Amino acid sequence: MRWLVLFAALFVAGCASDDVGPSPAELKARWEAQNVVPQNYKADLVAFMRTYLNDPQHVRSALATRPVLKSLGDDDRQRFVVCVRYRERKSNGSYGSPKDGFATFVSGRLDRYVDTLKEVVAVCKDAPFEPFPELEKL
Repeated sequence: MRWLVLFAALFVAGCASDDVGPSPAELKARWEAQNVVPQNYKADLVAFMRTYLNDPQHVRSALATRPVLKSLGDDDRQRFVVCVRYRERKSNGSYGSPKDGFATFVSGRLDRYVDTLKEVVAVCKDAPFEPFPELEKL
């Protein structure tokens, strides 16, 4: 019985550690290591928009920016961002006003798409849009 108690005490002591996790510098380095320029950002966006849009075959006036590192909040952490603007056909056949959004990329792949007006305006104001014909060819 004594051996069992001694073994249990040694086992519990072996699990205890002074390791409190990665330092802030290590966390920052990990974050920045994931900032890889997305090479296939247009293909990733087209694949996503195919499932995101109600009527992906009827998109007009599609525009997008090139990937740019931008801060996405109150801190100085950055991600590659691509802003997107397009017009989608309504159910009555007419085209609505332009819709804006942006995609963030982690490790060169699309991570999330944001279409909340407040966030989009903050991130995409003064964005240099270019034609995005790939989105119109869905």
